[in-house]
Amino acid sequence: MSGGPTDTSSGSSDDGVSDGTAQDGADSPSRGGPSNTSRTKPGDEETDPVTIEDDGVVRWFLRSDDENVLFARDVLSSVAIVAVIGLILFGVSGVWPPLVAVESPSMDPNMKTGDLIFVAENERFVGDGAVAGTGVVTLESGQESGYEKFSNLGDVIVFQPNGNEQKTPIIHRAHFWVEEDENWIQTKADEDIAGDITCADITTCPAPHDGFITKGDANPNYDQIAGGADTTVVKSEWVTGKAMFRIPWLGNIRLTFDKLLGGMLAPSPGPAIAGASSPAASDASVSPPGLAGATGFAACGGGAVTAIGRRRN
Repeated sequence: MSGGPTDTSSGSSDDGVSDGTAQDGADSPSRGGPSNTSRTKPGDEETDPVTIEDDGVVRWFLRSDDENVLFARDVLSSVAIVAVIGLILFGVSGVWPPLVAVESPSMDPNMKTGDLIFVAENERFVGDGAVAGTGVVTLESGQESGYEKFSNLGDVIVFQPNGNEQKTPIIHRAHFWVEEDENWIQTKADEDIAGDITCADITTCPAPHDGFITKGDANPNYDQIAGGADTTVVKSEWVTGKAMFRIPWLGNIRLTFDKLLGGMLAPSPGPAIAGASSPAASDASVSPPGLAGATGFAACGGGAVTAIGRRRN
């Protein structure tokens, strides 16, 4: 008697728990119901393939795992980065292209073939003693102010020889400013450079107009006498920029692409390295880094950075 109720209660209790467990655990694998593990977790969700039809071209291009699309995205990302860098440099320099690749040696050792040069607008970053209205400090003025660029006095300028836009631009140092009809051989030329030359011996003297007398640092004479650049006195309006600083060797990327593509990257009306009146160094030239140069970044061509044409030095 004493054990009956106890057994009944116990059995009833056990059956209740068991039944409850069966009810509550209907999803348990042991009962054959659906398992909790079949429910996908947020991190395990399977996503449907991205398609143009369902997601549109833009979403498909940005999310597709196709190898060709991944490659195209990488290329476009690189181009975008180069473009942004180019725009930033343009904002700082005020000229386009803001980078040029040196092609030849007339500015050695201060600029070497294959260097990448950052160029700025004439009126930006003006040093003490600049010629009025030009933003350019000559070597002559630098002797008084102490202004230096590329290990020598005065600015290094980029200019169109004889103002001809069809010719490869030159990058040489501005030595001094002359006035129209000035006998600059007598008044300003350095005897150690000009030697025994007289004004009557050259066509650029007396000066046909106001402008700069220029010279490559490695050349033995002024451009207007027998230097590397075939040009008369350089008018201020022919000057397209000033060299600010150089990145060694990086311009070789642009120059290599230009050779491989036969000038198609940045076509130029002139030769890659112009002929030279100066046998020692030649008329060095520089080339603005096109897109390929900029990605190597460069040839700054010219540049970071997209560019057309070339620059000589």
